[in-house]
Amino acid sequence: MIKDRNFDDLAQKFAKNIYGTAKGQIRQTVVWQDLQQILAALPDNKPLSVLDAGGGVGQLSQKLAELGHEITLCDLSGEMLKLAEQDIAKNGLLEQYRLVHSAVQDIGEHLAEKPDLILFHAVMEWLADPQQALDSLLEQVKPGGIISVMFYNYNGLLFKNLICGNLTHVEEGMPHRKRFKLQPYQGIKPDDVYQWLEESGFQILGKTGVRTFHDYMRDTMVGDYSFEQVLEMEQKLCRQEPYLSLGRYIHVYAQKPVTAETNTINSKKDNG
Repeated sequence: MIKDRNFDDLAQKFAKNIYGTAKGQIRQTVVWQDLQQILAALPDNKPLSVLDAGGGVGQLSQKLAELGHEITLCDLSGEMLKLAEQDIAKNGLLEQYRLVHSAVQDIGEHLAEKPDLILFHAVMEWLADPQQALDSLLEQVKPGGIISVMFYNYNGLLFKNLICGNLTHVEEGMPHRKRFKLQPYQGIKPDDVYQWLEESGFQILGKTGVRTFHDYMRDTMVGDYSFEQVLEMEQKLCRQEPYLSLGRYIHVYAQKPVTAETNTINSKKDNG
């Protein structure tokens, strides 16, 4: 039986592998471009309330804190939270953070108000019930707010196994290989995530493939390229099909509707 993954045992290695690599740099660059679009769609007259759900060491949310926004970061791993606190303190941003030791499914118990923006990045693929976790966060988004979701793409996982010749593994349903401790439990099908968002009434604003070709490049290949060229090409292709849908991860962001009830409340406030 799959249980939600707690990274207490691998926090240091996980943080290094995710953020200290070319893969991590591509991911940060591409997703940050999307976050800039998200910020443009949200009110800019006040610090935003941001929840970094399962946020690890908070690499991207720290960039939001640098812009003056207020961040709540939660994680199931106490060790990961310690690393986050050290890194955030090193960057002089602790005053803008509240660190919460909590599963994402339970974070509502720790929030005084609904966030304007929720980041839910690279978490669903480590959970026993990804949909339930996403649904619990969608309930927490403020009306008019946005959720930013990044997940390990089933299509990318399938394609990688196909081009590597792992056909028997594919035929077996691509079960999780326990010897690869940093490989997610499962790939998430993009159409499922899009459906879950839309069924909850959210409007999808954008979709991006994260590492649309980098991870398919063989170490033994002979080619003429630099990392800078790879990064530039990833940025060029990441929002175009068919490359978008082949990303090893997919980033999708969606906005919660402002209900008639909310409009009425705001109107009353405006009228004193």
